[in-house]
Amino acid sequence: MSTLEQDGMPETLTTMRNGGVTMFKRIATVSLSLALVGGMLAGCGGNNGNDTSNNSGTNNGGAASDKPVTINMFTASPEYTDAFNAYIAEYKKVKPNVTINLEIMQADYNTVLKSKIASGSTPDVFQTTAGGDIDTFAEYSADLTSEPLAAAMTDGVRTNMTSSDGKVLGLPIKGNLMTLIYNKKLLTDAGIAEPPKTLTELNDDIAKLQAKDITPFANAYKEWWVWKHIFQHFVNAAAEDAGTTPKELVQQFIDGKTTFNDHPILKDNFFNFIDLTVKNGTDKPLERDSNAEVSDFAQGKAAFMTGKGAWDEEAIKKISPDIQIGIAGYPVSEKPEQALIVTGADQALRINKDSKVAREAIDFFNWLYTSDYGKQWFSSVAKVIPPIKDAPLPDLDMPKEMDEILKTGKSGDLSVNYSLDTFHQKFGEIMQAYIGKSKSKDQAISEIQTAWQQFGSAE
Repeated sequence: MSTLEQDGMPETLTTMRNGGVTMFKRIATVSLSLALVGGMLAGCGGNNGNDTSNNSGTNNGGAASDKPVTINMFTASPEYTDAFNAYIAEYKKVKPNVTINLEIMQADYNTVLKSKIASGSTPDVFQTTAGGDIDTFAEYSADLTSEPLAAAMTDGVRTNMTSSDGKVLGLPIKGNLMTLIYNKKLLTDAGIAEPPKTLTELNDDIAKLQAKDITPFANAYKEWWVWKHIFQHFVNAAAEDAGTTPKELVQQFIDGKTTFNDHPILKDNFFNFIDLTVKNGTDKPLERDSNAEVSDFAQGKAAFMTGKGAWDEEAIKKISPDIQIGIAGYPVSEKPEQALIVTGADQALRINKDSKVAREAIDFFNWLYTSDYGKQWFSSVAKVIPPIKDAPLPDLDMPKEMDEILKTGKSGDLSVNYSLDTFHQKFGEIMQAYIGKSKSKDQAISEIQTAWQQFGSAE
């Protein structure tokens, strides 16, 4: 429901926010089907593809496993179209009898998915956000707890895919990184040695950038989902100051047991930060979508990118291959230790438990998560942060910097997972109205608090 974004790129290869299952302004549906081919090829990862069938009484080798099977897969991740096609083609070598129909929708994905479910035509594989939505769609999701793919996940990612009753009901498309992104050269040109870690340092750096005629911020405030990726950094810091966890703090808001007045980082610091990015950002912020933000940043029109993450690096480098990208936590307070990057998995694929080909779909993803091909697919083909153990990082700047940061430091909680995307979308719309000056700060805060109680959880 993001993750899921760039001028100069094919429209079907826009990137996610994070990501979550994201609704886009443009609509493009791609239906891709690979025709059956004859002959079993002993290709890469072939043994893994066969071994996973031993987990099922309905697909245990023999004649049954050779019957033609079609798996319908419905996702909101157009930026991974080529990568998905690559693993579909590779799996054809392992299981020639399996055809995977891939349907990708950019706009109104949530609405269409719910319509499909309501009409009894739930796809064999579909995508949702992680966290709270793991429970929301639990009744439609196969239990993957005992599958090899669940064992292959990193501990943190598996937690993001686990329901409140302890079942693994989703599998991640990727690990993720949400961070303030910066152009190293532009900061150096302005005499800034390190990215800001406090709000005071941020104000100082804005002045230094402006003195060199460098626009500080590229924003994508036309998109509703970028707001959640910024806000979660402030939620994490507010929870720390309150002596609680981000999950507990979010639940307090959902239950109506706390308000922004109790948390100055949310009431003041967050809004001050947004005001700074608008005042010192690219023109017409409500007209700048994800594509425009990537283009602005890649062309050196701004020093920082807000609301984004590691998924954008390839798009940036397609425009500017030599750009030097850095990552940093958001300066959320006067405590430098609270400027943390955020990592985790915020999107999930679900296997329809009532699908006639549920076993074959599970076998497919067991293969992807455990085979030699699958381990390199994440880093070399999809070029994402692998959500599984024993897989290399992609040869990209942001994942490498993330790895270095985490060797000595820590990451912040992926607190977007503790609210549903129905809330996050409303939150984004309220913030758009705020920067468009049709809502005051007090009105925005009041409506956010109400939305949290109305849409924050599946209860």
